[in-house]
Amino acid sequence: MAIGVYFTQAGMSAAKYDECIKLLKKAGVGNPAGRSYHASFGPKDDLMVFDVWTSQAAFDKFGKKLMPILQQLGINLNEPSVMPVHKVIVPAKKVAPPRKQAKAAAPKRKR
Repeated sequence: MAIGVYFTQAGMSAAKYDECIKLLKKAGVGNPAGRSYHASFGPKDDLMVFDVWTSQAAFDKFGKKLMPILQQLGINLNEPSVMPVHKVIVPAKKVAPPRKQAKAAAPKRKR
């Protein structure tokens, strides 16, 4: 079952968030398996995070990489709110119109 995870942490700055993202990428979990959606939002000195995960197990596995990085950065997160997801609506994918073939230019003849 999909879950929504909402993190709040007073004073989570954009700079610390950006550094955390860099370190997660370096650790190979910048785009972890099981995370369907991620958003950070709020004022630059007080960001919050909302994720959608395919399962609690996928989130827990990611947490094993995330928590040491947060500790390294001196970030002590509040306990996140975790709730079952009822429905996720995403925009329909746009289908690009077929490309027109460029006409091959006829070779120019010398006169």
